[in-house]
Amino acid sequence: MRKHSGTGVKTFTLRYCGSFINASYLNRWLEIAVTPGIEELIFSVPRYYGMYYNFPCPILFNGSGNSIQHLNLRCCNFYHLSSCNFHPMAGLGGLTRLHLSEVHITGDELRQLISNSLNMEELKLAHCHKIISLKLPCLLHRLNYLNVFECRGLKVIENEAPNLCVVHINCTLEILRVGDLLQVKDLQMFDADETNLVHHARAKLPFIMPNLETLNIYSAGEKLITPMLAAKFLYLRNLQISLGDGDIRRGFSYDYFSLVYFLDACPVLENFVLCVSQTRVRQDLISAEDSHLRQMPEHRHNSIKNVKIAGFCAAKSLVELTCHILENATSLECLTLDAIYDNSSRLGADRSCLHNKYGECRPVICRRMIAHAHSGLWAIGRYVVEKVPSTVKLDIKKLCGRCHKII
Repeated sequence: MRKHSGTGVKTFTLRYCGSFINASYLNRWLEIAVTPGIEELIFSVPRYYGMYYNFPCPILFNGSGNSIQHLNLRCCNFYHLSSCNFHPMAGLGGLTRLHLSEVHITGDELRQLISNSLNMEELKLAHCHKIISLKLPCLLHRLNYLNVFECRGLKVIENEAPNLCVVHINCTLEILRVGDLLQVKDLQMFDADETNLVHHARAKLPFIMPNLETLNIYSAGEKLITPMLAAKFLYLRNLQISLGDGDIRRGFSYDYFSLVYFLDACPVLENFVLCVSQTRVRQDLISAEDSHLRQMPEHRHNSIKNVKIAGFCAAKSLVELTCHILENATSLECLTLDAIYDNSSRLGADRSCLHNKYGECRPVICRRMIAHAHSGLWAIGRYVVEKVPSTVKLDIKKLCGRCHKII
């Protein structure tokens, strides 16, 4: 770096997670690299025993950084404690993508930066715990993507950006204000701690984001059944629901059959994916003697074409939901059932450890989950297969003959 003038540098990437390094060296490297014409700055530094790195903002805001299009600042920090001080003094005229992770920045400082970066298209924030209020001003006409993950201090998101259409958040619905996000079409909600997220999404999202086309929800668990309400998702075409199994000691006995009410609220839904954790199956299990399955023939789903259930188990309510879909989704083309929810479920690959670099299926699952998977396959053969119309392709994913044996 000493021999480099910095002239002509378009991209400068520094990812340093090693032993202690003097901040003056980092500052010197930035002074050399950040010159007029630079377009991308990716900067990652470690945290040392409570010490914080003060990012030299004058280097960016003296005019040299106006050409930066992608700014990515983060700290290598196992505990996800903000450890890089970043106090912007103005905007960056060329900035289109801003990614901040484990950075000390307040909501006011962030607003100062983005309000004067009018070309902003993408904003990603992770573990920025000093942000209490996130305000997206109306001047951000090009902003279309927002990703907020584990910003623990965040209490409210206020959006006035007129073209924000993709939102990925790791928080509760309470921080989203009605009227601010009417134009959003793609929402991903993830919260490993929040329960009843599906229930609240069904009850509140039609009013907060009525124009959704794609919705992906991960809930830590559901104590409450999905409610039957008049409000609908009139434009929703893609729905994915991932369910954890709640409290580690008790778990939740969720009624999967109540998801019929969610499907009923989506008149143009085409693709539905349900992912179920099998760590602790608390629901009543179906048996060979069960002759009565609940039905709701009045709830028809005329647009659904593809359904996938990963983590299919012998819970009676899950079997009832699957049979209901087969009987009432008149446009159904393909039903995929996977008795295990693992990496191959997410990637859609064949399940086999023979060509896996780890020599086993990942993630490794416990014997109890393997037993639930085999029970799920039995339930498919006993109750589901006979109900599959000739026009529907049934795809049952096989277990790994080596990793998923019952011992």
